[in-house]
Amino acid sequence: MPKTLVVTPTYNEAENIRRLIESVLSQSQDIEMLIIDDNSPDGTASIIKEIMKTNPRVHLIERPGKMGLGTAYVEGFKYALQYSFDFIIEMDADFSHDPNEIPNLLKKAENYDLVLGSRYVDGIRILNWPIGRLILSYGASLYTRWITGLPVKDTTGGYKCFRRKVLESIDLNKIKSNGYAFQIEMNFKAWKKGFKIIEHPIIFADRTHGSSKMSKKIVIEAIFLVWKLKFQSLLGKI
Repeated sequence: MPKTLVVTPTYNEAENIRRLIESVLSQSQDIEMLIIDDNSPDGTASIIKEIMKTNPRVHLIERPGKMGLGTAYVEGFKYALQYSFDFIIEMDADFSHDPNEIPNLLKKAENYDLVLGSRYVDGIRILNWPIGRLILSYGASLYTRWITGLPVKDTTGGYKCFRRKVLESIDLNKIKSNGYAFQIEMNFKAWKKGFKIIEHPIIFADRTHGSSKMSKKIVIEAIFLVWKLKFQSLLGKI
């Protein structure tokens, strides 16, 4: 059977991680989970290690400090390729991404190369966000589409499923972006390489435990990245 790896970066997710692992792995016996923890001071990694003693489907990469979302996913992608996983899913640790959508993403990945869990297809599907953050997120997607031409309504979402061949085609060592920018960059490069992309409507619920990792630095990085991608594409360097 095809093997699936769910990749989840963590920083101070002790309140969520045990329930999340249980929920993700309950979706299918063919799913494994890799957590990349950035030295969480709340003991997130210790909880994962405890689970790993009795569950071989759970894996952990520990990093020395906060090194960013994008670099965490790149490490996870390299792990997935090294250990021959067929489908690789990005997923947040805070339950804003519903684990019950995993089978739906995998079903569509049978016919598409990249399946995006979309908050903005079939309407706006976000719960519990303040209006300012909603405008920022939706505006970022509009801005990205306007500058780059990327035909995706939710360009910055972090719940998605890659077929292995997509990640194999991208030079992961050249991916340096984080946050919103990382999601945009991976979507754009997959599109430019001719892979089939589809958006799957999801309901995004803001976290109920822990704190958001959003910052001004993440927003500014995304603003400038779209121009970089546009010019790289024009020069044939994607």
